[in-house]
Amino acid sequence: MPADRPEPQDPDFAGRVRASFAKQGAMHTIGAVLAALEPGRVVIELPWQQALTQQHGFLHAGMVATALDSACGYAASTLMPAEAGVLTIEYKVNLLAPAKGQRFRMEGLVVKPGRTISVAEGRAFALDDGREKLVATMTATLMTITGRDGVRH
Repeated sequence: MPADRPEPQDPDFAGRVRASFAKQGAMHTIGAVLAALEPGRVVIELPWQQALTQQHGFLHAGMVATALDSACGYAASTLMPAEAGVLTIEYKVNLLAPAKGQRFRMEGLVVKPGRTISVAEGRAFALDDGREKLVATMTATLMTITGRDGVRH
């Protein structure tokens, strides 16, 4: 791991994040999978599906934001204590190009981990016939939640 990458507080962060992702009905509904996982970084992938499009056939911006939110949230979660949960406080999405592709990759990367508040950046890429295009970015602010019933990894 590069020296500038933060160390996870939970040695089993990968197992904890995978188990939490498996519980996410929203990710299951849109066909998203956890493709990569390391301290401070998560990649979620999903295939194009007609059911997730807007009227022009592009992946709907709400689906892009949903998957980016999860990528950023889980990226932050990788650096949190084992007993912690994560909730998004806010996010901003920049839609840079129509989300047209056969598959999509959403990457979340922690830029500022914190004891209570973390900041992550997300990037959404459309993959089409071997080409990759950046279609959206996200900045997300996330909160570490401990001691609250029903909010744990």
